[in-house]
Amino acid sequence: MPNPAPSAAVPPTDQAKVVKSDAEWRTCLTPEQYRITRQQGTERAFTGPYWDEKRPGLYACVACGAPLFRSETKYDSGTGWPSFFSPVTPDAVVTHEDTSHGMRRIEVRCASCESHLGHVFPDGPAPSGLRFCMNGTALALQPDTGDGRDGA
Repeated sequence: MPNPAPSAAVPPTDQAKVVKSDAEWRTCLTPEQYRITRQQGTERAFTGPYWDEKRPGLYACVACGAPLFRSETKYDSGTGWPSFFSPVTPDAVVTHEDTSHGMRRIEVRCASCESHLGHVFPDGPAPSGLRFCMNGTALALQPDTGDGRDGA
């Protein structure tokens, strides 16, 4: 099974790094979005948006709008959080070792703005074997429109 090893924090080559002050993040995010994305918070299982979402579309970063996951890679992990087996591109997210709360986990962040998204675990389905367990509050679903202009 693949090992979700931490990666270097390198933004996608076709997207500029988003940098804002703490005050700017507070003005453009709701208090809950700020707590999750900027303070590495976690929503309670089965309470956040998208854990049971079925609509096709693109999941983007709620903080900067960068594309992160497609609905085709979303699956029901039974955990109560939106789970995906792969990001839209390998460089859409970056990972970092997280040793908080007495555990060793791999944190997932948006590569463009460094927002905390969730964690990745090596117990997902094929083809990747990974489970990107995301906070729905850190995501913004852009539903497919069916007019051929869907983002990916």
